[in-house]
This record gives sequence, structure tokens and C-alpha cells, in this order.
Amino acid sequence: MNSKLATLITVFFFWGFLAASNGIFIPFCKSHFHLSQFQSQLIDSAFYGAYGVGSLILLFYSQISGVDLLNKIGYKKAIVFGLLISVLGAAAMIPAANAGSFPLILGALFIIALGFSLQQTAAQPFVIALGEAATGSHRLNLAGGVNSFGTTIGPILVSLALFGTFNANAVDKAVEGAEISSINVLYVILMAVFGLVAAFLWFSKLPDVQGEQSKAEGLGALKYPQLVLGMIAIFVYVGVEVAIQSNMGELLKQQEYGALDTASISPYISLYWGSLMIGRWTGAITVFKPTKQLQRLLTIVVPVIAFGVVLGANAMKGTDVSGLYGYIVCVAILIGGFFMGQEKPAKTLLIFSLLGVLAMLVGLATTGTISLYAFLSGGLFCSIMWPCIFSLSIAGLGKYTGQGSSLLIMMILGGAVIPPLQGKLADMTNIHSSYIITVLCFGYLAFFAWKVKGILQAQGIDFEKAAEGGH
Repeated sequence: MNSKLATLITVFFFWGFLAASNGIFIPFCKSHFHLSQFQSQLIDSAFYGAYGVGSLILLFYSQISGVDLLNKIGYKKAIVFGLLISVLGAAAMIPAANAGSFPLILGALFIIALGFSLQQTAAQPFVIALGEAATGSHRLNLAGGVNSFGTTIGPILVSLALFGTFNANAVDKAVEGAEISSINVLYVILMAVFGLVAAFLWFSKLPDVQGEQSKAEGLGALKYPQLVLGMIAIFVYVGVEVAIQSNMGELLKQQEYGALDTASISPYISLYWGSLMIGRWTGAITVFKPTKQLQRLLTIVVPVIAFGVVLGANAMKGTDVSGLYGYIVCVAILIGGFFMGQEKPAKTLLIFSLLGVLAMLVGLATTGTISLYAFLSGGLFCSIMWPCIFSLSIAGLGKYTGQGSSLLIMMILGGAVIPPLQGKLADMTNIHSSYIITVLCFGYLAFFAWKVKGILQAQGIDFEKAAEGGH
């Protein structure tokens, strides 16, 4: 991995870190402001909504000016500007919290995420641009692995910052007595971190890569079928990734799943998000250009080590992780999927989508531990989908690459639509049966993986041959 890529992916860590902090922030606000469960979930709604609004702003600008903003200012500057917007949001959080206004807090979170929207819109194609297009998905896997690491350790560090402890039981008690000044401390730290990362990137030797600068007329990116299908794929992927875990808490409360209480549910939710890290760490191995023999060995060793990290993070919080050991079988299936995928984005996406379909069907056909592990393994199979979908979707877009990236980021809105859709189905039937929605989502992703390969080949773009020739 070169130093330029290492510099860029630092921002991916902080996206994961802050996303994880929301998991602590939600119960804090619920307790402090005496909110209902629905009201507390508006924190996530504000976050996801900002991505859609941010992408629309970029699109409106390109429509009015006829110029793609990202192509005009360059990816590096766009990330820096996005970080500065997040600084403003973090700064706005302090008076909002002190005023005791939950709507103002949501507004501050919206501004932070608005900055994230610009950062992600620029960072995704930037990572792909720092090397061969055929291996872009591998670099995004590495960046995603760093993001997942931030998500894994974020709750521990944020709990320590807010409550002086990261023990799960102690946090539950500390939430009730925590002062509003605790929020101030957290967001002063985040404000400083965002500012420092912005300065670090601005003065770094990272090249200010720009897309093609010819005039981008209208929504020209939509004339590329790989992008249109990819937008649906991102919407579905984010939706299914969030829906599996968002509805899992209710699933685990059912008698056939052990009728677990809240304290007992958290390790399984942690394992789901940890599964994303396991897959992304494994998918990033090729970035370091190991020999073929070493790569095969690392493809087996890395996911096992990552699984150990997830177990260790839970053990640090005082959790009994013995009930999670059997999940190693699912990790072994993930390893097999990587060997079958042969580092080819479309083929890998197809295999993991089909594994996702199979896992969800097993989960629906069974109950208890087997069913639970099957649903949890959705995190493993989702882990490498974002980079595969993203790199395949913007391939060959030329001057419309920035516009296409913006449209793809906008589709993160799937995370705000599909989970409540599954929840509505659960109300109409039951929580177990509602997981049929996840089967349909993985089914579409398999279709996209099959279809996009032919679309790109018809345009003279063959990622699979390029990947084979490069290793």
C-alpha cells in the first residue's frame, strides 16, 4: 500500500468512528430528553437524510452551472471542504445541547453528515483513481476495513469519553446520570479531530486528482446503464445491510431465539458489524501485493484474526463471548467465497450475493442458533459489496464520474427506506417471516453482478481480464 492511499483512508476511519458514536448517543438523548423510541431513532434519520440532500445539492449545482463541482475543484479539496462542514456541525452541537433542544441537535447532526456526504462522494472515486481501475474495489475494501475498525472500537472509546467506562452494564447506569456537558466534551474532541484531519490532508502530498473537465451537460451519467443499475444496487445493498441488524434486536427477543434481554442482545449486534470488518480486511489483502502463496495463506489467516478482534472487543466490555465461537463456520464459508471470486469484482459480487440469498433462506427455514448465525452472516456477505458495486457502476463514465459518484452516494437513502419496510411487514406477519425482504435484496444484487459484466464488456471494459493480468 502506498503512502498516498494510506493518507486518504484516514477519513474512512472517522466516518466509522462517528457512526458508532451514534449508537451511544441515541440512548443518551433518549434518557436525557425523555424521548420515545421512535423519536430517538430520528438521529439516524437525520444522518441518512443528509446524504440524500448533499448529493442533490451537487446535482443541482451541476445542472445550473453545467460543470461537475468535484471535477472542477478536485477530489482532495472536496474532502477537505467536507471535513470543514463537519467541523461546523460539531461546533453547532455544543450550543444545541446546552439549549436542551433535540431539534437543534438533529440539525447539528444533519450538518455533520452533510459534510460526510461531500467527503464520501469525493473519496470513493479518489481511492479508485489512485491505481488501476481493475483493482479499485480492492482499495475500497481496504478503506472499508479501516472504516469498520473505527466502527468496532468507536463504541468503546466514546463510552469512555462520555461516561468514564466502556463496561456495558456500567454504561447503562451511567446514561441516566450523565450531564449534558458530556456531549460538549465529545463534540469538542470531534471538532478538533475533523479540523486536524482537514489540515493534514490539505498539506499532505496527496495529489489533487480531478475528473475530466469537459462540460457535463445535464444528468449525462444516467445514460450509462451500469450506473442506473448500480444506483438501485447501492440502494438495495445499504438497505439490506441496515435492515438485517435493525430488526435483529426484536428477532432475538422471540422465544425461539432465546428470549434475550437488551444486555444479552448487544454482542450479536456487535458481531454483525464486526462481520463487515472481517470481510473487508480479507478483501483488502491484495492492496499490499503479496506473493500468490502468501496471499492464499493470508486469505485464511486474516479473517480468523479479524474474528478474534471482534471477540476481543466484546470481551473488553465484560461480555461472555463463548456463545459466538460457532460463528467460525460462517467465517470459513466467507473464506471459500473469496477463493471462488478470484479477485474479480463482478464474479465476487455474484458469489457473495448468492451466498447472501442462501444464508437468508436458511435463516427463514430454521430457528435458534443456526437461524441466528445465518442471518448474522449477512454481514459477512455484505462486507465487500460496496466497493464492487461502486467500482463497477462508475467504470467508463469519464467526465460524468463525479456526477455518478454523487448519484450513488444519494442511494444511501436505502438505509432509511428498506428497514422500516421490513418492520411494517413484521407488523403484518411476524419478525421472522419479515426477513423474506432480505432474500429479495440479495437476489437483485446477484442480478446486478451478472448483468453489469456484460454491459461493461459491450463498452470495451473488462475488469476481469484486467485483474487477471495485473496479478
